Amino acid sequence: MKTNPGRFFEDYRVGQVIAHAVPRTVAEGERALYHALYPARGAIYSSDEFAARCGLDGSPVDDLIAFHVVFGKTVPDVSLNAVANLGYAEGRWLAPVYPGDTLRSESEVIGLKQNSNGKSGVVYVRTRGLNQNDEPVLEYVRWVMVRKRDTDAPAPEEVIPTLKKVVAPADLVIPEGLDFSDYDFTQAGEPHRWGDYEIGEKIDHVDGVTIEEAEHMIATRLWQNTAKVHFDATFREDGKRLIYGGHVISMARALSFNGLANAQMIVALNGGAHANPCFAGDTVKAWSEVLDKADTEAPGVGAIRLRLVAVKQGAAPFALKGDDCKYAPEVLLDLDYWALMPK
Repeated sequence: MKTNPGRFFEDYRVGQVIAHAVPRTVAEGERALYHALYPARGAIYSSDEFAARCGLDGSPVDDLIAFHVVFGKTVPDVSLNAVANLGYAEGRWLAPVYPGDTLRSESEVIGLKQNSNGKSGVVYVRTRGLNQNDEPVLEYVRWVMVRKRDTDAPAPEEVIPTLKKVVAPADLVIPEGLDFSDYDFTQAGEPHRWGDYEIGEKIDHVDGVTIEEAEHMIATRLWQNTAKVHFDATFREDGKRLIYGGHVISMARALSFNGLANAQMIVALNGGAHANPCFAGDTVKAWSEVLDKADTEAPGVGAIRLRLVAVKQGAAPFALKGDDCKYAPEVLLDLDYWALMPK
């Protein structure tokens, strides 16, 4: 058989390193289509002139374009037979990605845990994205629930990695040359700077977008994500295509512009959970909470730690978890990240 059925839970071993196909040269087309799919308006990612004024060589592609490209490479080897993508940790953006860069991905299996039903298990992987010079541009850990091929296959030795809850400010990688001393707040779209935000402050981003079936499939194909649950309506018992979690991340991040327009560059992903499934027809809205702030050594640049929550229609204001500590059913995404902001 020459076709690839994908890996199942019993095919993984702790310490296994997987080099993922196929390298991808990122072009301006990715940026244009990304900005068409999401209401993305970050100034650094929209204007070469603005980016140069901030000390960069030009306008890099959006941070989440780099994430999606690196992530998409891993799907045929890690999550083709996934039930769900469960979470993220220890993510760091290590260098900006510019049009013309070629990205590839590799993953190391760092943990395994069979579920009690014996039908599936959780696979933990640490993934790195590298450019054409073999320089790492992105790294993160994620864990995925994967089906077993043979329910009678013996369970592997359980290994659950110890992961940091937060990327320390000292470990944030600030893009070389970044300088917000001459930052143009008018062109960026909002006047609010790092000092204007208080820890504990919550921001309702107001706007909403209804998820369309065709758009999410275009986006998922754009990143070459081949997970069956996103395309094959017969793969789930309910007959619905599951919206790629990254589509919700990008939508929520773009919606957060209204209130956080100057949170320009994502530099770390502390944690994340796709709390409930998203389907076509759901209307996504977002809110953020300021969790922490930190100085950086870059001129005029502060780091701000944000919780980004995506919810769907019917959610209570700032909905997150109930008294039982479980996510409210309207909550789609709970994402904890560091971004860079002018001081």
